[in-house]
Amino acid sequence: MTCPKFGRLPQHIGVIPDGNRRWAVNNGLAKQDGYQKGLEPGMLLYEMCLELGIPELTFYGFTQDNTKRPAVQKKAFQQACVDAVKMLANRDASLLVVGDYSSPLFPAELKEYKQRKTFGKDLIKINFLVNYGWRWDLSHFISTSGKINSKEPRNINKHIASSDVSRIDLIVRWGGRRRLSGFLPVQSIYSDFYVIDDLWPDFQKDHFYEALQWYEAQDITLGG
Repeated sequence: MTCPKFGRLPQHIGVIPDGNRRWAVNNGLAKQDGYQKGLEPGMLLYEMCLELGIPELTFYGFTQDNTKRPAVQKKAFQQACVDAVKMLANRDASLLVVGDYSSPLFPAELKEYKQRKTFGKDLIKINFLVNYGWRWDLSHFISTSGKINSKEPRNINKHIASSDVSRIDLIVRWGGRRRLSGFLPVQSIYSDFYVIDDLWPDFQKDHFYEALQWYEAQDITLGG
């Protein structure tokens, strides 16, 4: 599918790349073998966003709830996240990894991305959620609430752990599930949500273009 022309594009897109394990089972593989198959689609989507001029892109890597899975799967998705970040590093982007950095389940190789690092021409902001949990994110607001000037409005956006991630315009979820799964609850409050039934490793360009065409037709009011 040739890249269509869009009259209006989201400024920030969130991606929930679901279906890796189901894809593996459907293709006669062990569940943990599906995670590496999600790397190439992620890079293709990154390139598409660059071409379209999307300013910010957030990928859902793995959650703290995902770490309840069997050890072999846990090791596989941790490694896939490390590989994905390494592939995105040294591109024309600024890269931030957001997750519970203090946990042993957070890959040590990614701790250098706790602060946003800029590469090349810095054409797009990329956020990668690794060992992320919404409770962990919001707990930072609770822990700092006593330090906030009581005479000023308590702006939660400035005091959560993911404060460097902006409001999300469009969330696209692959894999057919109709749920957010704890994805950035503050930034996604007014997000439009588009679901693609195909599994993430079966990514096609037209999946993404269809989501953008759908978004273009939405009435964006932010509650007003």
